[in-house]
Amino acid sequence: MSAVHVAAVDLGAGSGRVMDVAFDGKGIHLTELHRFTSPPVTLPDGTYWDALHIWRHVQDGLAKRPDGTASVGVDTWGVDIAMIDKHGGLLGNPIYYRDNRRAIAYDDLKERFSFRQIFDGTGIQFMPINTLYQLVAWQAEGNPILDTADAMLTMPDLFHYWLTGNRVNEFTNATTTQMLNPVTGDWNRNLLSKLGIPTHFFAPVVRAGEKIGEWEGIQVIAPGTHDTASAVVAVPTTTQNYAYLSSGTWSLLGVELNEPIINDAAFAGNLTNEGGYNNTIRLLKNIMGLWIIEETLATWRKNGTDYDYEQVMAMVEAADDPFHTVIDPNNHRFLPPGDMAARAADFCQEKSLPVPETDAQILTCLHVSLAMKYRFVLDTLEAVSGLKVDRLHVIGGGSQNRVLNQMTANAIGRPVHAGPIEATAMGNAVVQLITLGELAGLADARTMLSETAGMQIYEPQDTANWQAAYERFHTHLDG
Repeated sequence: MSAVHVAAVDLGAGSGRVMDVAFDGKGIHLTELHRFTSPPVTLPDGTYWDALHIWRHVQDGLAKRPDGTASVGVDTWGVDIAMIDKHGGLLGNPIYYRDNRRAIAYDDLKERFSFRQIFDGTGIQFMPINTLYQLVAWQAEGNPILDTADAMLTMPDLFHYWLTGNRVNEFTNATTTQMLNPVTGDWNRNLLSKLGIPTHFFAPVVRAGEKIGEWEGIQVIAPGTHDTASAVVAVPTTTQNYAYLSSGTWSLLGVELNEPIINDAAFAGNLTNEGGYNNTIRLLKNIMGLWIIEETLATWRKNGTDYDYEQVMAMVEAADDPFHTVIDPNNHRFLPPGDMAARAADFCQEKSLPVPETDAQILTCLHVSLAMKYRFVLDTLEAVSGLKVDRLHVIGGGSQNRVLNQMTANAIGRPVHAGPIEATAMGNAVVQLITLGELAGLADARTMLSETAGMQIYEPQDTANWQAAYERFHTHLDG
């Protein structure tokens, strides 16, 4: 058969690319059409995304699409939003999720409103980056944007709007706002009203796989617009007894369920019920991820020491004592940009733990701490969901980190299946192909990927020593 082509626009928090994805009936083949950087921009009043810069590059990438491209879909990171006025104009650049105004609003709301009530109404874990706290911050400062806005769009749906003229929010990304009821699938207007937040600008919610409109004669199809939702679609599994780890700047570790779990145990574990493709729920926890390693290397680079990833992995592999110390990657101090090595030292001093001193000790600490945190979260997910996980699928860019993959297998005591690297673009395309009728459904797509995507399997090693170290440090990982 002749190949069917779709365009997957995959926008990360800091870079983006437009991919041509061809399906020949046996497998999917990715070609990068355009790649660009899109760093946040800091102004005197805060930090923003340059939405027009991103849009220009999306257009540049789509202009390179092959003739006959059948559809296009956009996925991005979660939680950030754009506000549209009644004339269809963008009301200022979207605010960056690490902007400190959200953290201030988060702390303020925690003092005056029941977080359990918010969890019961949304099923979403508490993080200062969540969209809810952006609206709370605007409300506190009396920002007129809440009155003048005619539509609130999540980031992928801003670009879908600019492609089609239609204002909708796709379910998977909408859930990350902590303002949507995962049971009804609609905005929780009752909760928002209690918080004093206007609800007139909340655009309708659609599901992944729905056709939104057309752009230049090409169908625009909503994939799982949250990048992790798209990545989970591309997990190359043929079993139900698995967990996934979408590994990149953030690590998102979770399991796939048919219904949300909103109870005491989920609340205590600060777990989140995010939307998935095919009306599924991604019960997961956000973990700080490779951010702490990337920021450490960036700090050292500014100071004149530049390590590439092969050097990093070699230093960690050669560590004499990998269990010298462990930090909690999810501690609040690791959220903002900055010197993570210094913050790790502060954490260890606060907890009366050995302080990593050499570069090798610091890098080893960060890798081991991530692996230990994955074990901690996986144990929590199994206890809350009742599932028994027999393997962990690591997908995304972090699946290339062989040292972290092996450490993770050692820590959890189960095999780690690493790959595909391009899970997000693949999952984006798979949803489009299912909607177009080229793939029979999700199970068919995952079977195809398991046979063609390629995986590296890491079997657990030295599990007794890892278990002993986990028992020693696990109380410091509860954050």
